[in-house]
Amino acid sequence: MKILRIACMFGGFLSLVLSLSAQTFTTLRSFDGTDGSQVFPGLVQAANGDLYGATADGGANSNKGCVANCGTVFKITLAGKLTTLYSFCSQSGCSDGAEPQATLVQDTNGNLYGTTFILGANGGGTVFKISPGGKLTTLYTFCSKSGCSDGDGPNAPLVQATNGDLYGTTLFGGASNACSGGGCGVVFKITLSGTFTTLHSFDSTDGDAPRGPVQATDGNFYGTTNQGGAHGGGTVFKITPSGKLTTLYNFCSRSGCTDGEAPLAGVVQGTDGNFYGTATAGGANGYGTVFKITPSGKLTTLGSFGPFGYPESTPVQATDGNFYGTTSSGGTEGYGTIFKITPSGKLTTLHTFDGTDGAEIAAGLVQDTNGKFYGTAPYGGANNDGTVFSLSVGLGPFVETQPTAGKVGAAVKVLGTDLTGATSVTFNGTAAVFKVVSASLITTDVPTGATTGTVEVTTPKGTLKSNVAFRVTK
Repeated sequence: MKILRIACMFGGFLSLVLSLSAQTFTTLRSFDGTDGSQVFPGLVQAANGDLYGATADGGANSNKGCVANCGTVFKITLAGKLTTLYSFCSQSGCSDGAEPQATLVQDTNGNLYGTTFILGANGGGTVFKISPGGKLTTLYTFCSKSGCSDGDGPNAPLVQATNGDLYGTTLFGGASNACSGGGCGVVFKITLSGTFTTLHSFDSTDGDAPRGPVQATDGNFYGTTNQGGAHGGGTVFKITPSGKLTTLYNFCSRSGCTDGEAPLAGVVQGTDGNFYGTATAGGANGYGTVFKITPSGKLTTLGSFGPFGYPESTPVQATDGNFYGTTSSGGTEGYGTIFKITPSGKLTTLHTFDGTDGAEIAAGLVQDTNGKFYGTAPYGGANNDGTVFSLSVGLGPFVETQPTAGKVGAAVKVLGTDLTGATSVTFNGTAAVFKVVSASLITTDVPTGATTGTVEVTTPKGTLKSNVAFRVTK
């Protein structure tokens, strides 16, 4: 692979360990190669209540003429029943792409979107759309322009912006040839119909190998670069929807890179308005950090990992206000961990992988609306082809809106796990007209008079609140 990965299979531990008595870890599925392998991407909860993901290798076409790893898109129920929806390299010459490495995103119309890291018609990867039933459409093929000036090698999740378009990054390609990969990467925009625009090409001075972006409440996008910047340790950047980029922070600004180095994932905006992320190296011990950064660029190192931690994914803020994430190595067995960190920086190990339940955890977690966390491991499990797992820490159910912002009258989907019999839906206290589509989905519109705040759904079992405030826009 061309992606930078740091994996050390040695012993190690984080500084604080939590008693496991109040939590339950379950391996839901072990892959066997025929149904996929190397589950680098994470999972996304869809409107039908199931989880969707991808594998970077394996599937029906693996080792059948494809020049590299092929991979799959799959669906898995919360009980662990897995269905392979699509196997890449199904088209001649792998024109449909291969090796998806990024978590999928579901748009407001119900389709899922993702990227393949390599191949496609020009070898640089693709952007694809896939229906929940498995019909795949290639929307764009990278390296369609001379010198791959449009980008090469997308491996970070796409994000659907409030304007309905998708935004993403590539590791390589772009207008500059200043980086070792023949290009420092780009930020791009693509419409749901496939119209593609390169918004920014990195040139090493402003970063190299970007990850992200995520759209913040101010309408701008925020992300990281793995390398480059003023000190070579990567950056945190902001980019406007029109493509104006600002470098907010340069890693390794402190002696010994105690502020972190080489982030391998983007950032997430917390409920306090700040951004949170991880650096794969650096920190007080040299094994990575969790950091907080303000929209203006003030960075705080919240936690430093112990021997062989190496976090590779973005943490997720759960309904208890804390952040949960994974490390690719470390722990008592050396195969990686699941951790929790408070906004003030108290770091706790929740689970240590031992290989049988997964190894080298590269992707982050998703909190399902039932309150549990779900994730993937690229290796380990019964066949060493990776796993899907769940972790319960006692958090209760909630609802999630798609999208999380919109104007009065805009259509909104409300996702949950037990919505049958719901009697009311309110936007910050303002009642809305709604329809219960299924136990996992309610459809509604932003009501007149609604203001920014929590969406609440009243069911026969109680009132469920949204995990984040719904932002009413003008």
